[in-house]
Amino acid sequence: MKELNFNRHRRLRGSANIRSMVRETSLHKEDFIYPIFVVEGENIKTEISSMPGVFHFSLDKLGEELDEVVGLGIPSVILFGVPNEKDAVGTQAYHDHGITQEAIRFAKNRHPELVVIADTCLCQYTDHGHCGVIENGVILNDESLDLLARTAVSQAKAGADIIAPSNMMDGFVAAIRYGLDQAGFENTPIMSYGVKYSSAYYGPFREAAHSTPQFGDRKTYQMDPANRMEALREATSDIQEGADFMIVKPALSYLDIIREVRDNFDVPIVAYNVSGEYAMVKAAAANGWIDEKKIVLETLLSMKRAGADIVMTYHAKDAARWLEGKE
Repeated sequence: MKELNFNRHRRLRGSANIRSMVRETSLHKEDFIYPIFVVEGENIKTEISSMPGVFHFSLDKLGEELDEVVGLGIPSVILFGVPNEKDAVGTQAYHDHGITQEAIRFAKNRHPELVVIADTCLCQYTDHGHCGVIENGVILNDESLDLLARTAVSQAKAGADIIAPSNMMDGFVAAIRYGLDQAGFENTPIMSYGVKYSSAYYGPFREAAHSTPQFGDRKTYQMDPANRMEALREATSDIQEGADFMIVKPALSYLDIIREVRDNFDVPIVAYNVSGEYAMVKAAAANGWIDEKKIVLETLLSMKRAGADIVMTYHAKDAARWLEGKE
């Protein structure tokens, strides 16, 4: 045996402190963005059936949720508004007193230091559930851009720190950047959902946002899950048009795409740990099949290791507690 020559990699795994010293990837509560769903009405805090632990909040109940997030040291939230009234052109998306705009004002007044991100899309505001204007059953690209820009400007006026457009219309970043600049919001960043796949992992979110398409699907504007190089083309276009952050969505089945985007671009990369990924973990944990804490932290760490700088996740509150040793 003395003649054998091999590397002893285990030397660097011999104790917890040594493993900590050589650890390549770290996960911190400051890495998280926490999604919140806000609805019209009063005295509403209703759990979303397919997303245990995630709720719809009316404005009068939103404060306690924001207080908890800030108390846990999570630096940012993204707000998804769910209106009572919908129409063909998503009027409530860009109404100055729409539910998202009112939620932004509420959040910034209550916690001015909290980074408030506005999801900028039309799907939960349209009666057809698509992310743009419809004509003869076709989602019109260019005709949708003005409405998206109007939505972004109204959200910036309400106090949003970051605009996060998620619609995947061609040119949406250019239109929103132009609209923001013309309205005097040239310093408001855009966090583009530039690499967004047409994924089955979005199912629970559509219950949460009441945004299921009433006909067809979103495959003509969201990306084919089979494509890798297309992600680089999409990211290139958005960054050239003025995107300041790039979201890859979903995250868990697209870790290779996160790495591709990380290796090719120098903007901050956001991994969106989406609703279906969350729901699967919660369901398995409820059945006692997995250790939820270990699975969640390992999953979120994998997204950081793949190259994400930031993780948008419904696990954020639990993960922040676990990382601080509070639970």
